[in-house]
Amino acid sequence: MKDTVLIFWFRRDLRFEDNVGLYHALYQAKLNGHKVLPLFIFDKTILDKLEHKNDRRVDFIHRTIMNMQSELVDKGKSMWVENDQPINVFNIYLKKYMVAGVYTNHDYEPLAIERDAEIKGLFEKNNIEFHSYKDQVIFEKDEVIKDDGKPYTIYTPYANKWRTYWAGHVPQIHPSIKLMDYFVDSKPIVIPTLKVMGFETTDLVVPPIKWEEGLVKKYTDQRNFPAIKGTTQLSIHLRFGTISVRQLALSTQSLNSTFFNELIWRDFYHMILWHFPQVGKGKSFKAQYDFIEWRNNEKEFQAWCEGKTGYPIVDAGMRELNSTGFMHNRVRMIVASFLTKHLLIDWRWGEAYFAQKLLDFDLAANNGGWQWASGSGCDAAPYFRVFNPRLQTEKFDKDLKYIRKWIPELDSLSYPKPIVVHEDARVRVLAAYAKALKP
Repeated sequence: MKDTVLIFWFRRDLRFEDNVGLYHALYQAKLNGHKVLPLFIFDKTILDKLEHKNDRRVDFIHRTIMNMQSELVDKGKSMWVENDQPINVFNIYLKKYMVAGVYTNHDYEPLAIERDAEIKGLFEKNNIEFHSYKDQVIFEKDEVIKDDGKPYTIYTPYANKWRTYWAGHVPQIHPSIKLMDYFVDSKPIVIPTLKVMGFETTDLVVPPIKWEEGLVKKYTDQRNFPAIKGTTQLSIHLRFGTISVRQLALSTQSLNSTFFNELIWRDFYHMILWHFPQVGKGKSFKAQYDFIEWRNNEKEFQAWCEGKTGYPIVDAGMRELNSTGFMHNRVRMIVASFLTKHLLIDWRWGEAYFAQKLLDFDLAANNGGWQWASGSGCDAAPYFRVFNPRLQTEKFDKDLKYIRKWIPELDSLSYPKPIVVHEDARVRVLAAYAKALKP
């Protein structure tokens, strides 16, 4: 006889604590005398598209799953981990188990929405309920919208409405970790190794999941200086859900308003992606920006990728990214502006490169940041704003500590000459934008 189970499908929520969908699954198991089977799928639809097999993000996920497994094994439980396409996995599980329901948390990316629609269709054919919950953001979809029911496209009024909504809808913490006895009792089930999946162990250095209160308090004053530890580096944990965004918001709301605003920005970009999914499919938020005649010089793009443009602050940022999978927030804006404005290279090229390299790659935030830098996004920097790398350096790395860390050959003849003159590039990009955006 088949075992009757509820399935919880982990995705961007790799934790047991304050996990909304997991809490509901475990609570229903408690009410109905069932057990919850904790499932994670290394989705081959996604993994097969990755160019490099030493991907730090895959390594991070695998390490996290192994840590979760250790926690469950101590309780006489186990993770179920598969390496396949989700539709194939669920077809097998529906034959293997008597599935009373499937629980998960929302994913807002266009391809994920299509995937979930296919999976939901499979469950409906088998009369199985599919439950999905808000977990990776604080407020979503239509929770913070204009009075006329339309989505905001400018951050400041959105943020004002968000804060008002927060005051009346402070999120609750879901004690999912207290219900772990309702996981299926099991001996440890073998988890596929990275090698079996075709990947390699990397040099990944995982930032600590605990944040420092003092760092958050000083965030406003320190966040723009890449040479110092002025940011929490929690973005990878927010991306993969190894930390609860609700717990982070509740813990930091009174410490620093600038830091709290970053969490609102995160919700804003997810809301934009939900209401305007075309931005996640290569379209400019402002349609007229798709008429810009980009130069798209491949040699110059390669120099940007490798950190060899001759502009130290740009090159330091790109080398940090290539070496660690991380880039300081201020520097992200500088390098994005340089690619789109100085080199007049399509923002989509930069977006794709970041998507390949960033540990904390998140479609909503990455797309939002790149479109902001190029001027094509909602509430973006005006197109005529062109960051001057030299002035940015004087403001945020005047002692060149950050730059020298990543460019040891800075003062030698081996460091390349600038591939473009700032003043000339500014004139060129303003002309190109004006031509494309003329009434």
